[in-house]
Amino acid sequence: MGRRIVGMGGELEVVQRIIERLVGDWWNEINESTQWQDGIFYTLCAAYALVSSVALIQLIRIEVRVPEYGWTTQKVFHLMNFIVNGVRAIVFGFHSQVFHLHPKVLTLVLLDLPGLLFFSTYTLLVLFWAEIYHQARSLPTDKLRIVYISINGAMYFIQICIWVYLWIDDNSAVEFIGKIFIAVISIIAALGFLLYGGRLFFMLRRFPIESKGRRKKLYEVGSVTAICFMCFLIRCFVILLSAFDSDASLDVLDHPILNLIYYMLVEILPSALVLYILRKLPPKRISAQYHPIR
Repeated sequence: MGRRIVGMGGELEVVQRIIERLVGDWWNEINESTQWQDGIFYTLCAAYALVSSVALIQLIRIEVRVPEYGWTTQKVFHLMNFIVNGVRAIVFGFHSQVFHLHPKVLTLVLLDLPGLLFFSTYTLLVLFWAEIYHQARSLPTDKLRIVYISINGAMYFIQICIWVYLWIDDNSAVEFIGKIFIAVISIIAALGFLLYGGRLFFMLRRFPIESKGRRKKLYEVGSVTAICFMCFLIRCFVILLSAFDSDASLDVLDHPILNLIYYMLVEILPSALVLYILRKLPPKRISAQYHPIR
């Protein structure tokens, strides 16, 4: 009986090794295949282009609906979504050239800059919610925009300094610091959504009047908070992993599957979902010269 158990254990180990070898061979075959690389990166290009187009169409619809409001937060948010996803589409459309640029810092700039713009785009929602929350609580709001601009300004300044240093001296330690920096700003964004999205959500829940509009706002704030918190949290985790493990690097051409999963989870799907959730157009402005028929 004991021999039979030992024999079965040995067979299971052999089967496990075969499966691991097959999976490893499949993974490596895809990663090293030019056809698979092109297919995956062109898929990312198409997905980003689609999201960018949706953001642009929505921006045009809002502008046609309320042209007199100027550049509202909603319009700026959709414009920045259009830019971020459009830049990503171009980068992945020319992936063969992008991943072979010299010096390497040029590749890092083209891959990291849209991520920074993504941070600015979605923290704009945090700013918007923070202003609503502060106004509802009769708290001062004048410093919120200053904080938003300061955080974003500092982020771009530090990142540009890192890029300039890498241009002068392609140092692996500085590249590591750059990845840690992006991970840090990602967790800051995640915490921002958790803080103000959570506050606004619970404030709406405590609102005494039950209405369809309130339920929609609860759904909107809760869903967007959860989506954005998770996408920035995943971004932080993956960037940290890539900083410590070169096999998880996203800055190379021969990791197409990892790039596909990463960008789908942290940018494409979150952007698409948020644009869908926030698809409602603002109400038309009623002219002061006319009054609605009651």
